[in-house]
Amino acid sequence: MTLTFGPQLIGQTEKTLQALLRQALAGTGLDERLWVALRLANQPDGSPLRERVADLAQFGDADDLVAILEQRQLVANDAPTATGHALLESVLAKSAELSGPLWTDLPNADAAAQALTELLTRARAALARTAD
Repeated sequence: MTLTFGPQLIGQTEKTLQALLRQALAGTGLDERLWVALRLANQPDGSPLRERVADLAQFGDADDLVAILEQRQLVANDAPTATGHALLESVLAKSAELSGPLWTDLPNADAAAQALTELLTRARAALARTAD
C-alpha cells in the first residue's frame, strides 16, 4: 500500500521511527527529547547548545533538557562528556541494528531528501511568520 505524500505519511513514518528509537533508548534513562539534545551536543556549530536545541528541535524547554544532561554528566560546556560519548555510541549502535536496514537501498532516496528538505524549509518559514 502506498500512501500519498503528505502529513499522514510523514506522521506515521515519524511515529514508527520514534518507536524504534524508544527501543534503542531502553535502559539508558533518556527519552527522545533528551536524546535529541545529546545528539545536538555532538554536532557543534559555534552556538550555545540551548540555542541549538530550541532552534533545531523546536523544544521550548531547551534550558531544562540541557540542565538535565549536565546534571547527569553527559554534557559539559555544550559538548558531550566521555560518558556522553559512550552513551551516544551505544545508542547509535543499537539504533543502527534496529533501523539501519530500513535505509539500505531505499529507492528514490535523493528525491525523498530533496522533498523533505524543502518541506522543512517551508515549515520553518511558516513558524517564523507565526512568531512575529
